[in-house]
Amino acid sequence: MPRFKQAGVIGAPLAALVPGLSGRERGADMEWQRQSMIDVDQQLALIRRGADEIIQEDELRARLESGRPLRVKAGFDPTAPDLHLGHTVLINKLRHFQDLGHQVIFLIGDFTGMIGDPSGKSVTRPPLSREDVLRNAETYKEQVFKILDPEKTEVAFNSSWMSELDAADLIRLASQYTVARMLERDDFDKRYRGNQPIAIHEFLYPLVQGYDSVALRADVELGGTDQKFNLLMGRTLQKGHDQPPQICLTMPLLEGLDGVQKMSKSLGNYVGVTDAPGDMYRKLLSLPDALTWRYYELLSAVSNEDLARLKAEAERLGSPQEAKKAFALEMVTRFHGEEAARAAPSSAGNLTALGDIPENVPEVEVALEEGDEVHIVPLLRLAGLAQNGKAAKDVFGRGAVYVDGQQLTSERSFKRGESAVIQAGKKKIARVKIK
Repeated sequence: MPRFKQAGVIGAPLAALVPGLSGRERGADMEWQRQSMIDVDQQLALIRRGADEIIQEDELRARLESGRPLRVKAGFDPTAPDLHLGHTVLINKLRHFQDLGHQVIFLIGDFTGMIGDPSGKSVTRPPLSREDVLRNAETYKEQVFKILDPEKTEVAFNSSWMSELDAADLIRLASQYTVARMLERDDFDKRYRGNQPIAIHEFLYPLVQGYDSVALRADVELGGTDQKFNLLMGRTLQKGHDQPPQICLTMPLLEGLDGVQKMSKSLGNYVGVTDAPGDMYRKLLSLPDALTWRYYELLSAVSNEDLARLKAEAERLGSPQEAKKAFALEMVTRFHGEEAARAAPSSAGNLTALGDIPENVPEVEVALEEGDEVHIVPLLRLAGLAQNGKAAKDVFGRGAVYVDGQQLTSERSFKRGESAVIQAGKKKIARVKIK
């Protein structure tokens, strides 16, 4: 396989590509010595946590057993100025590798960002200007260091090596893959079969991402499940440049607050890392119970052992609401600090977080015309917590009814003389007395 001619791109020390790298590598070696007592199986347990797929795990084990810190890369195209929690799934996994003593490379795709990642897209993405990319990149750097340790993180820009390639180099890069193989990629295949246009420059994106792994001599690359094709491209190109092929670790795409579609600003189901503390806290308490442990696995810093204890306690209580509150406070602390986290429950705005009981709850009396008890759905209507019977059924059906701070997961009746704080959604709450 012919090598590119630039001495600063292929075959040269990495320090020539990323200034100061050799110093960081020495620091990583020292960190590795401090962490070297961690058993390989323990490392793998943390690395596997929340992961969708590891290609190939036996290769990863062998490299962990080699006794050297691995170079672990994840790339982010600065296509928008703000990150949400879905973006931080990969960053959190990078932190796992960092805590294990490996060398983490936060790669900002200032070059690929101007191409536009076609992953999961049904149409060609409009390219960003250089100015937009650089402005967004600065914002990304500020936000990711809420999770990563800046002293242990290598920040790289792929324009550092891609801008050194001339037209002949790009042609040689493009010659290393075929159109037929490109069309095996699911999103390209769908667009081709649907007679949707595919621009030639979109074929360059996976090639450039793969070449990033060559330039950085990556041992491991992280990406979402929609990035699998691009990650495998790195393995292919590294083999062609006489490098050991990187291990590819894919992470799931995080579902948003609706519990169905992936987290997205355009869908409005997101939690932004720059959201105000009260808003972040409130949003996370509205998370469907079924997603609580998925968010913990993918985003929380609690250990596997502590997570198991939290699950056991939630099972004992019959609800994960307390664990959800702890998670919400952890995220607010991470992105805003401890003082903001202490104030978050009371600064959550006019909307009452699900399961929280504010001060001065209004009281409502419900007089039963017949019988000595009433079921929850008609009670919601009678107490004015739902406009009508249909609205009452809807709010109960989606799990947004709480009684004395605990989620009501099954039908329940209330007897004459009973009193309880009942919440229906985020806006309706009252202390209901049955007469």
